[in-house]
Amino acid sequence: MRDHSEGPRGHEGSQNSENDQQGAMPPAVWTGRATNRAQWLLAGAGAACLALGIELAVDSTWTSGLAPLLMAVVGCVAAGLLMLYGTLAFVHVAVRVDKDTLEVRCGHIGVPRTRIPLSHVVGADFDPRVTPRQWGGWGYRWRPEKGTAVVVRRGEGLVVRLGDGRTFTVTVDDAEAAVRVIRARLRLLGAGRAASA
Repeated sequence: MRDHSEGPRGHEGSQNSENDQQGAMPPAVWTGRATNRAQWLLAGAGAACLALGIELAVDSTWTSGLAPLLMAVVGCVAAGLLMLYGTLAFVHVAVRVDKDTLEVRCGHIGVPRTRIPLSHVVGADFDPRVTPRQWGGWGYRWRPEKGTAVVVRRGEGLVVRLGDGRTFTVTVDDAEAAVRVIRARLRLLGAGRAASA
């Protein structure tokens, strides 16, 4: 996916890396996305589990009693709902960087959503290979030794270092552009703090 930056008047245009390295003004808003279409297969499996649970509840001829039937129905419905939510919530991610905030929204309804004020960020780095294996799976992940991550696919990602020593990683297309924009914003914030001191 290409870098989608909005200029001062809200028009979309591409970020020029040479201008950014020379200290040019970052765009007013940068947006990026990442999508994993393979997770739709898991959503299909979740829908199948949900349908099986409903089928068992409606048209059951179990002769071994009510308790096993109830456990099977509840298990299928719960597994189906968890799989559906987990895949639909993390089938894609949208990242937005404006003058004050890094915002990450997951899935079609934007939940979970994470907002990180840039005043809490001390640095941003590009990671060319973020994988679910590094984080213990897909989705919103937390590991004490690594920090927090939103992983919807393997590939390039943005790693934000926070002032408290933690990191926040998100897989997003054209993560290098996001790093450039965040670094430019941090330079502006640093210059503003120095001027006010």
